[in-house]
Amino acid sequence: MSKPAPDRAAPKGEMVLLHGAFSGGWAMEGWAEVMRARGWNCHTPSLLHHDTPAHGRPHPDLGRTGLTDFADDIAHKIKALPEKPVIVGHSMGGLVAQMLAGRNLARAIVLLAPSPPWGVMPSTDFEVLSAVGMVATLGIFWDGPIHPVYRVARDHTLNRLPRDEARAVFARFVPESGRAVFEIMHSIWDIRRASRVEPWTVKCPVFAAAGSDDRVNSPRTVQRIASRYQDSGRSVFREYEGFSHWMLSEPGWEAIARDGADWLDTIGP
Repeated sequence: MSKPAPDRAAPKGEMVLLHGAFSGGWAMEGWAEVMRARGWNCHTPSLLHHDTPAHGRPHPDLGRTGLTDFADDIAHKIKALPEKPVIVGHSMGGLVAQMLAGRNLARAIVLLAPSPPWGVMPSTDFEVLSAVGMVATLGIFWDGPIHPVYRVARDHTLNRLPRDEARAVFARFVPESGRAVFEIMHSIWDIRRASRVEPWTVKCPVFAAAGSDDRVNSPRTVQRIASRYQDSGRSVFREYEGFSHWMLSEPGWEAIARDGADWLDTIGP
């Protein structure tokens, strides 16, 4: 976990920010800086086996490391904190955030273009075809690492970034777990149901944000995720016009971060 930042606002508590697939804790630093300025003590850990050199040789166990392993590792870190944190998660990290909230380890969760848990079916043809395309392109990919491909990232994840920035972000990408990708994109075939989060176990407030132009996790899918947690009484869905999947640093991302921070101010301790 990272060290506390110098106070710039009244202290509000602990916050853990979780990155998505093919990235690391570095991806959440922009959001963490905004949240530190609002008084949060931020931690940006890398998910298990994601702290390898960019585009380097992956950890030998990465390909067989699943969502439950990611969640267990972050849960261990959370239990070392002085209090229950707010968890912010992007994409796959948003799914891990839901899993941790289901374990009663979150004060609130902020989900940025989150991946869906087991039981939330794809909402668009693109989401379905992407899952089919994974098998057609990679074959049996769920027992090894998947290496990032610039064309795919540029077309579907980094598509709203200026070209030079997209290349700089992609240069930091790392290989991803085939098992974790399978558990997300082919959850219907996952007999372990690793991504399952029972809605009634998430009792904390939920803020779910989607980009109107996100094809990876569409606004309709993110809205379905938010609606699962309506029983908490404090589930909010917001769609941001013109944003795509990498809402972490797309032009104007600061406004989304401020919205998240403002919402957290309304939920109380």
